[in-house]
Amino acid sequence: MYEFNGKSVFGGIAIGTVKVLAKNKSLVKRLHIEDSENEIRRYHEAGLQAKEELQQLYEKALKEVGETNAAIFEIHQMMLEDDDYNDSVENIITGQSVNAEYAVATTGENFAQMFLDMDDDYMRGRAADVKDISERLIRILSGESSGGSESGEAAIILAVDLAPSETVQLDKDKVLSFVTLQGSTNSHTAILARTMGIPALVSTDIGEMDITSLDGKKAVVDGTNGKFYVEPEPDVLEELQARQAKETEVKELYETLKGKENVTLDGKKIMLYANIGNIKDLAHVMKNDAGGIGLFRSEFIYLEKQDYPTEEEQFQIYKTVAQTMAGKRVIIRTLDIGADKQCDYFHMDREENPAMGVRAIRICLTRPEIFKTQLRALLRASVYGKIAIMYPMITGLKEIARIKELVKEVQGELDTEGVPYGTPEQGIMIETPAAVMISDLLAKEVDFFSIGTNDLTQYTLAIDRQNEKLDDFYDSHHPAVLRMIQMVVDNAHAAGIWAGICGELGADLSLTRDFLAMGVDELSVSPAKILPIRKIILETNVEEYAKLKEESGS
Repeated sequence: MYEFNGKSVFGGIAIGTVKVLAKNKSLVKRLHIEDSENEIRRYHEAGLQAKEELQQLYEKALKEVGETNAAIFEIHQMMLEDDDYNDSVENIITGQSVNAEYAVATTGENFAQMFLDMDDDYMRGRAADVKDISERLIRILSGESSGGSESGEAAIILAVDLAPSETVQLDKDKVLSFVTLQGSTNSHTAILARTMGIPALVSTDIGEMDITSLDGKKAVVDGTNGKFYVEPEPDVLEELQARQAKETEVKELYETLKGKENVTLDGKKIMLYANIGNIKDLAHVMKNDAGGIGLFRSEFIYLEKQDYPTEEEQFQIYKTVAQTMAGKRVIIRTLDIGADKQCDYFHMDREENPAMGVRAIRICLTRPEIFKTQLRALLRASVYGKIAIMYPMITGLKEIARIKELVKEVQGELDTEGVPYGTPEQGIMIETPAAVMISDLLAKEVDFFSIGTNDLTQYTLAIDRQNEKLDDFYDSHHPAVLRMIQMVVDNAHAAGIWAGICGELGADLSLTRDFLAMGVDELSVSPAKILPIRKIILETNVEEYAKLKEESGS
């Protein structure tokens, strides 16, 4: 038996036969050429063909994994137009009188290494994108076929690495799992794997072994614990088969919870909503029986575009969500870019500490023309359903006052134009210590609170949550964070409004009963977490649990 360790991308157990996905990597030779102009022409023609292939991949991914995840292929098309990349290829062709294949290979290696040398994990992950683009161009220039998805029985795909384009071309019905020797948990491939919902490992350490020697062997991927077993011993296989059966049993149990109200044993009703990034996620919301949408991340509309989305484009998206949810509450967060979410066309200045810089509501209030366009679309769409608007990164009353002024301006414009609009609830995110400390004052000005625990933890503990070196210090269960949540809930209730949690902590099953005891009114989580949390709600007597906690002093 071989036992290897990797980084988990998606949990679960997969048992099957290993299929090694070997790359048909072209052997690039350096050839002296006389006609540099002809080579440059060949290069540009290959670029056009590459764009066509990427567009086809985008359309395929759009159907299978949604707009957000398909966007990588639009990014690849944009990278093909990168001036620095193209200039490098052309300069190598003309300066060294070499063939286009060699120039592309050299440029690809140089640019990939540049990304790998960066400290930021996300940027390091872009090295795979550069390699993917370069290999596509070389294949086209060499006249090789693009290949296709794997055929045959469902298998565990093993590869040195998988580019996003390779991942999306795999026939999902014939992929039990994938295991790669390289890649990061922040890569686009990892994101696609999570969306596909298959157990997966990256950065798997198999030492000096030739992976082709594992082809055709029986194996098990333990995505939960980051283990890859090849030719497992009978006792190990039996244990993992038992776990797989248990996971299936649990999923079937969760299915029986669909249609049930989210009410505790002592009669407390909880709003259990879903977090989504775009309208493609609505199918997951409906499938998992969410009671509404507690966080629609509208920034993804901006991140997926190459220019500012128009009022009409936004209106159609918000309208579709509202109509699809058929009267259930849809809370749409206004534009929340900045920090780790950047839009090139916003032309933001470089900041030393972007997490503390111009982001979220600060952008909206300093660029009111962008903000008012979104507000117009939201108000118009609220006619078609129960839309609520939520403003991020609020730190004081002055911001709320300015928001109200802009909303009134937009309403006045719509009245003048005779455009119908609704009167949606308006709430704020509590994600800074400042907002927590004056939440009693803020509660008098809004309809609801939603606690963003990701940033609240970051700002409370003074820890950059993007810095993996600080993982051991980042504690979302820190007593200070939990006390802040309690303070916000108490101040909300004192003012007669409700308070929920939409950050990652809301999906932490180990804290669900604690949140119920705190009096949290709403939990908004990823769609897949809806039914597991519902199970806990239905099994909990909040008053008894609160008494036990008080008696134990915890």
